[in-house]
Amino acid sequence: MRCLILLVCLAVGCLAQRPSKCRSPPLLTGSLSVSSASEKLMVYAKYSYDAWGKRIHLNEFVHYNNKSYHFDLLLLFREGVMYKIDRANQTCIKRKLCREFHPLQVPDNATLLGQAILGASSGIGQGLLVNTWTGQVKMKQGTGKYMSTVTEFGCIPVSTLFHTEKTGWLVTSFFNNVIGLVDPQELLPPSFCTDARLEENGEDPVNFFSFF
Repeated sequence: MRCLILLVCLAVGCLAQRPSKCRSPPLLTGSLSVSSASEKLMVYAKYSYDAWGKRIHLNEFVHYNNKSYHFDLLLLFREGVMYKIDRANQTCIKRKLCREFHPLQVPDNATLLGQAILGASSGIGQGLLVNTWTGQVKMKQGTGKYMSTVTEFGCIPVSTLFHTEKTGWLVTSFFNNVIGLVDPQELLPPSFCTDARLEENGEDPVNFFSFF
């Protein structure tokens, strides 16, 4: 009887713990989609993410303003450069990357909106426990609002809603996430990029980072 009471107390104690802000694993591989409320922008991308080296690789298909694009991008924030890669033609464009690296994490100023189970809670393994956080972030021009959902265990990103006056609402959904780098070579410039010259005044290609 005492053991039963102890187990019940422990269970209640665990459920009563308030979710805490967290940082996602430093190495992630997976896929994501981005869409705008206006339906002008839709993106599907496979990504590789390295928070330690501040590197992101995106192989993305973009539909924007009734036009379709494909980009193979390697973003090296520590070096301040971006490679636009054309593997079919073995060519590479190298441009300045003026954006700061932002790790996947719940911001310090975030407020807990709530905790929920995605799927079902009636059986083991039928649902996913997630936490949703909300807040604001300062932009170069104005302020952005966000609502970010991550898993309770592991802090794996699930979805993010982001709003600015320029973009309106953007919805990012993460799926097929794997902790670690499935192919570390994805985060290294291909050999044919070695002689690529840095373009001083090149514009960023149309991709969802262009909207932040």
